[in-house]
Amino acid sequence: MAGFFGSVSKTSCVAEVFYGTDYNSHLGTRRGGMCVYDSEKERFVRKIHSLESSYFRTKFESELPEFSGNSGIGIISDTDAQPQLFNSHLGRFAICTVAKIVNLQEIAQKLLDSGMHLTEFTSGRINPTEVVGCLIVKGKDFVDGIENVFREVKGSCTMLILTEHGIIAARDSWGRTPIVIGKKEGAYAVTSETTSFPNLGYDIDSFLGPGEIVKITADGIEQLRKPNKRCQVCAFLWVYYGFPTSDYEGRNTEEVRNQCGYVMGKEDDAVVDCSCGIPDSGVGMAIGYAAGHGVPYQRAISKYTPTWPRSFTPANQEMRELVAKMKLIQNKAILKDKKVLFCDDSIVRGTQLRDNTYCLYEAGAKEVHMRIACPPLIYGCRFVNFTSSKSDMELLTRRLIAEFEGPEAAQDPERLKAYATTDSPEYNKMVEHIRDRFGLTSLKFTKMETLINAIGLPKCQVCTHCFDGSSQFTLEEENLDNE
Repeated sequence: MAGFFGSVSKTSCVAEVFYGTDYNSHLGTRRGGMCVYDSEKERFVRKIHSLESSYFRTKFESELPEFSGNSGIGIISDTDAQPQLFNSHLGRFAICTVAKIVNLQEIAQKLLDSGMHLTEFTSGRINPTEVVGCLIVKGKDFVDGIENVFREVKGSCTMLILTEHGIIAARDSWGRTPIVIGKKEGAYAVTSETTSFPNLGYDIDSFLGPGEIVKITADGIEQLRKPNKRCQVCAFLWVYYGFPTSDYEGRNTEEVRNQCGYVMGKEDDAVVDCSCGIPDSGVGMAIGYAAGHGVPYQRAISKYTPTWPRSFTPANQEMRELVAKMKLIQNKAILKDKKVLFCDDSIVRGTQLRDNTYCLYEAGAKEVHMRIACPPLIYGCRFVNFTSSKSDMELLTRRLIAEFEGPEAAQDPERLKAYATTDSPEYNKMVEHIRDRFGLTSLKFTKMETLINAIGLPKCQVCTHCFDGSSQFTLEEENLDNE
């Protein structure tokens, strides 16, 4: 995924853009970038660095004296090098995006066929943010250009545009990823994560709606396009992506995780000595479970953060698996001869679950129970970059369905629906098989209704495609009018 931060101030914004962007580090691991506009010198200053060997602060801190200006944007991304700079009939601007463009190749070819050219390549691939910028400059103004992006892109695209006159913020037309505006005296900020605000002195001003476009200056906010009526915000913001102190759609991440854990703890009949969260995203649920089940919360496993920070995760899958194993350390004193219940955010491939379960028994656990913060992942994500590098058949659930019924069943919508339905015979068989395969004493997943109730939005406003295959539209239909 990716996260961004922008600031427009009556004084220098450089330090705020630096620290505000850094508070999005948990959302990206591959590229980081900053761009600041200095109106006195009439220049943009941009820096982009790889984050694959270190994290954001170490790459940019020494370069801060090179930046000057009162408006700027920054981004940490899992994908392309950005922000991208443009000089066009709309004026000079820098753009950064939080996007997954399913039809990227198709759009790029249309741009090339129309006589435009693409110059930026990331690892030999087309740069999605450059493609978005090219779509924008085809418009008669920024709003028309952004609406062109909304019409053309299948997937999602949320963006910040730094111009010579302020920042234009545009949320994805279906609201899959968030934008929040903060305010303090003499300055406004805009970000993916409200976590960026408190230590910089900002209070939440507003949450942008789906497809809403605003222009932000140090003097105020101007709405350039009203929000669309329908929303499909990603449920995984609360399950996994979000930092505990961040709010989306007015609902705090940690509160949602606590509530899901509390409900599961109240309903659960497991006899355990304590609950523990798999750090970091499982901790909130485990604390809620402990309260609901009437058992203590204990840290039977901890993450070693000094040299394995969350922002440093190699792009290579083999190294990711090693990092996942090395950063988690078992506490034998708490585990020995105990029946311990662990909470984790999700099961994707099952690699980390396999390694964790083995290590927990090896450390002396008598029983290992696992509770998952979301329903089983049956479908690869089509709309944001959660499972972007994983085909459906890389998901553990899909592989099991293929084992049970053959490859055709693993692609059959009706069979998939049966496995996605909580407590159906197929669902129970799949969960039991996962439990047995990984040697767990018991395994349960959060029910869909529990998750939706905790989020507090109507289900029709939350994208749950990866759990149940449902959305308000297909990829082919998503560009239809949503006003």
